[in-house]
Formats: sequence, C-alpha cells, structure tokens
Amino acid sequence: MNFIFQSSPWWVVVCLLVGAVYAFAMYQPLPKLVGGATVGGFDKRTTYGLAALRFFVVSLLCLLLLNPLIRSLRTLTEKPKIVLAVDNSESIVAGGRPALNQALAGLQTIRQQLTDKGLDVSIRTLGDTVTDADLTQIPFTRRTTDLSGLLASIRSDYEGRNLTDVVLLSDGIFNQGLSPTFGQYPFAVQTVGLGDTIPKKDIQLKGVIANRIAYLGNQFPVQAEIVSSGFQGRSATVVLRQNGKELGRQSVSFGKNDTFNQLTFQTTATQKGVQHYVVEVLPQAGEFSTRNNRQDVYLDVIDGKEKVLLLALSPHPDIKALRNILEKNQNYELDIRILTATPAEATATADRPPADKTYDLIILHQIPDNGGVGTALVQKYLAKNTPVLFILGNQSALGPFNTSNSVVQVAAQPNQSDKVTGLFNADFKQLNLDPARLELLSKLPPMSVPYGEFRLQPGSEVVLWQQVGNVRTTKPLLALNVTSPRKTAVLSGEGLWSWRLEEFALTEKQEVVDELIQKVIQLISVKEDRRKLRVYPIRNEFVAGEKVVFETELYNDIYERVYDKSVRLEISDEKGVTRSYNYTPTAANSRFEISRLPEGAYRFKASVTVNNRAEQSSGQFVVRDLQLEALNTTADHGLLRQLSQQTGGQFYKANRMDDLVRNITSRPRQARLTSTEEMNEIINWRWLFFVVLTIAAIEWGLRKFYGGY
Repeated sequence: MNFIFQSSPWWVVVCLLVGAVYAFAMYQPLPKLVGGATVGGFDKRTTYGLAALRFFVVSLLCLLLLNPLIRSLRTLTEKPKIVLAVDNSESIVAGGRPALNQALAGLQTIRQQLTDKGLDVSIRTLGDTVTDADLTQIPFTRRTTDLSGLLASIRSDYEGRNLTDVVLLSDGIFNQGLSPTFGQYPFAVQTVGLGDTIPKKDIQLKGVIANRIAYLGNQFPVQAEIVSSGFQGRSATVVLRQNGKELGRQSVSFGKNDTFNQLTFQTTATQKGVQHYVVEVLPQAGEFSTRNNRQDVYLDVIDGKEKVLLLALSPHPDIKALRNILEKNQNYELDIRILTATPAEATATADRPPADKTYDLIILHQIPDNGGVGTALVQKYLAKNTPVLFILGNQSALGPFNTSNSVVQVAAQPNQSDKVTGLFNADFKQLNLDPARLELLSKLPPMSVPYGEFRLQPGSEVVLWQQVGNVRTTKPLLALNVTSPRKTAVLSGEGLWSWRLEEFALTEKQEVVDELIQKVIQLISVKEDRRKLRVYPIRNEFVAGEKVVFETELYNDIYERVYDKSVRLEISDEKGVTRSYNYTPTAANSRFEISRLPEGAYRFKASVTVNNRAEQSSGQFVVRDLQLEALNTTADHGLLRQLSQQTGGQFYKANRMDDLVRNITSRPRQARLTSTEEMNEIINWRWLFFVVLTIAAIEWGLRKFYGGY
C-alpha cells in the first residue's frame, strides 16, 4: 500500500506550513504578569499539546484537499475448477434406465471425491445450470441435443477463470448446432460414453418434405423419406391421414442393400387455413421404437389468389404476352375478356362470367377506345377504386383516358404515333430493380406510342422514359401513381410482345421484361393494411415446449400507436377447445407470451374496444412436436473420442469411472493466484472523517476545560 499524489508532492510541505501557522496563531505565548503567570493562558505542556492537535487537524484537512490516492494490491487464491456436463436429452434414456442410473451414481461419487481433493466442482446440463442438485435426480427430458452449444456456454461463463477440465457425460448424438469437434476449447474435455453403439432393428420416418403453402383446390406432393435397419428384404406400409381420415396408402420395400427409400403422395387441398396431415409408417414386429414412425405436416391452404381481369378491345399479341407474364406467378388468377371477339373467346371463365366477379386488378388494353365499346365496363370497374393498369394503343380514346387516370395527361395528334424505346429512370426507388439489367431495354424493338405532349400528374413517378433513337425525352413510357385513392399505372405504348420475343432471341431467357411488368403490377395491386388492431405471432411456427409470443399493435383514428388498452385473446385448437387470455400492452412491452401449448394447429382472434368501437384481428399458427431425439438412438462414441483427443482429454466407458477420478486427481493442478490493483481516494474513507471530528472535538473541549476562549 502506498500513496500517490495527483499534484506536486511539494504541496505537502505547504499543507504542513499552513497547519503550523494556524497552530502558532492560536497558541502563541501571551505577555507574562508578576509571578510568571499569563492572563487566560495555559501551562506550557497543555499549550504544546493543544497546538499539536490543531496542527494535525488543519494539516490533514489541507492534505485531503489535494485528493491523494492510495494504491493497494489484493491477491485472491482461485481453486482449480472442474465442470461435470451432463447430456440430459431423451436419447440418453434409450440405452436403458438401469445403466444410466449406475453412471449417474458413479458421477455423483466422482463429484464428492474431487471436492474432497480440494477442487471446485460444478454441474451443467443442456439449457440449465445445476448447482447442488443430486445427479441421480436429473430429468432426461430435453427434446434436442446441442453439445457444441453446451461446451461453448461453459467456455463463455468460465472465461478467465481456472477451469482445467470438463467431464462430458453423453452418448455422442447431437441434432442441433455444429459438431462439438469443430470448437476450440481452453480446457480438456474428458468424455464418458453412454448408450449402445450397435444399430437398433428399426424403421424410421427420417423426414417429410412438403410445401408450406398450398392453394385451395390445387394438388400438392407430400414426400416421405424412410430409413430402415435390420429389415432388409421386407416391406412396410406408409399411410397419409388428415383428421383421422386416410388419404393414401403406399408400400415400400427394403432390398438386401437398401437402407433408404422415398415415396410421394399426391393430395388435394380441400379446406382453407392451416391443415394438419400425418405421415406414418405402420409399426412392424421387432421394431426397437415406434416413436420415430410418425411425423406431422402442417400446410397453410389459402384461397388468396389475386383476381386479375385483362379487358382488351380486340385480339392482340400483347394479350398473350401479358397472360404469360401473369401466369408465372401462382398468386394470380387471370380472366381475359376481349370485347370484339366471338362469345367463346370473350371470357376465360365459362362457368362464372367475369362481369359477376370482384377483381383486385384491372388491365385495360386500348380501353377506353375510340368506338366507345368498353365505356360502360370501364365506368363500372373504375367506380370501385380497383387498381388499374392502362395500356395505350392506336385505338385508345385519349379524352376519356385523361379523365380516368391520375398518372399522366396526353394531348396527342389524331392517328399519329411515335416509335420509342424504354430508358430506366435511375431516380425511381420504389422497386428493387437492377439498372444494369434494364440496359437491355435499349436493344429491344420500339413501341408504338401516341405522338403528342405528356404531362405528369402530381404524385406520379416515372419508371421508364421514352427514348427516340439515342435521344432521351421527358415523356413517360411507363409511370405510376400509388398515392391516389386508386393506384394506377400507365404503359403508354403497345408492343410488349415484341420486347419478350427479342429478349429471348438475345439471351434465351424472358426475365428482364417479365420482372419489370410483374413488379409494377404487384406494386399497384398490393393491399394496404388499415386495421387499427394488429395482433400476430412473431413466427408462424413454434416448437412444443417454447413460448408462443404475440406482438400487439393498436392505433387511433390518425394511426398513432395507442397503449394501455385491455386486449382479449382467444386461441382455438383443432378440436375446438378455446383458451382465453386478457392482457394490456404497454409502451415498454407490447408482447404477450403463452407457455406450454401442446402440438397442433391453432387459430386466434384478438379484440379490443377503442373509442366505443370494437376492433378485431385474427390469424393462425402452428406448434410442432419435433421428435429429433427419436430419429437417432445409436450412440456415437467415435465423436466423443475425437473430441477428447482434440482437447487433451481421454474417453472413458461408463463402467470405468474410477479411472477418470484417478487420472484427474493424479495430475497436479495448482491453485491460481489473481492479483488486483486498486486505486482509491483517501477522501472517500468514512472513518477518516470521524477521526478528524474526534480530534477537533477533543481539542475544543480541552480549551474550554482549561479556560481558553
């Protein structure tokens, strides 16, 4: 311990001088009277004593004003640490509970022996930390095994500490994270192998591959992957069910050398919403386990195709081009109606005429037209504020067009057109388009556009400019307006078909033009979510055992976030059982968590009252029961041996635990000394205040006692 001054040490001399001057001024000799006495004075010994006390107090106070520091060195002795890491997953129990209990009892003995040797021993399990628990009481219920995560968490928690060994009790099977042999660890991993390394006689449904989304009425495939061991030369039956009803059954044969087989079911989506399907391999005699014979499949069947009407004045190659572009996206259901065609060609839907349907997007090709054929239909669809894509041509009536759109006004000469190519507007940022790819447009044939003046309307943005030869104009070729009540786009010319043909001739693909038109259509047809209550799970799928978390957004009439309103949440499972919850989102926490929901498909409905109006939000989610621990029950002691070898440890069988204790305790493990240097301000010592106060009080009291004033 030593003192450090933050200013020059010569100031200490000044502090002592101040104390001496102050003491001298207080206790300087007084004039003597007859007989050697002084008036109101003290005897010499008392005077010197009181002056010394005053000198000490004043000098110490001045010294504290310099704010000196005191440096101290503290040394800690840290015992060697050993962590007993236990793989408490379900696959461990597959080797038999008696053998597991024997291994745990041996590990409990090791823990006591190592503690008696002066080592600091702690326990870790998958996902949890156990401090003083009885090892024989650990529940082996973990549904997943992440050995690399377990060792990485130990490495992180004990970083900088005297951790010498980790004893890992495991069967070597992992089904999450990376292989533990890929990690770098600053400690030796001593592994104890559990389980049986001999493959079991078993049939496993290794995996099921299916679409996450299917459309109502469409067929979709469900592919099953089956792995067998010990059943060569035999066959098994695989069944597909929905709600207990069998949808399909197929037989799979295992040849003498076959251990892996695939088969595919084709089924049809007949109901909307999340549908629960079960794929199961019927149990066979002699199977080790039937838990891995079944897997659940959840599909979201939607009737969410956007309905598009392509309304054209007359047959035109552009119509086929637009049809091919839209049919690339399965989310679109396209109806085509040609006004001047024969009745058989007039509609693409024989059983339900387009006039009776509600559409999400209208494409008007050369409509409104000069003959007024499509005027009535245009007025009908435009009255609903349905998004519209106008495609102009030689037969377009520009007067009605100008009054029907909010994108561009065209003043053109009758029966006059211009030949232009497209030039991408680099300032257009609403769509993620690659300008380099769109340079292809300059190589495509020119479109035929009306010749005249083009004037953009407020809120409109240009996607493509018109270019005549090498001259860029300020006339839009493709523009849109998504700020008006009806989202509208305008393609000012005809000849889209020739663009697609030329692109294929140049690149043998039809991607650039198709992507451009598809994204423009998606932008103007996307539906805005104007709900004031939005409750939704943070994911569409959860694993059994984890919390289902809902996010809540509540808005007022001007769409500002609102909090502290009670929300009622109702969740229904596949059997119709409803669970009800009430919670209040706040600015600090707008989420709500639900624990311990069993496996299944769920629907939810949330409701709240804002300004005396009921607001609702609904949706669906899935809780999956992943049987990962049942997919592989064959112990992998080779992995444990490799892990020990890489880290400087050893592998032990479960019946050789005594060798583990002997090897750990036989190697010298020194305690580690850790020194910590501390710098403290003396003025922060509380006891020093009471020392100064006590001395000052003694000096003051003695002066009063001896008659000093």
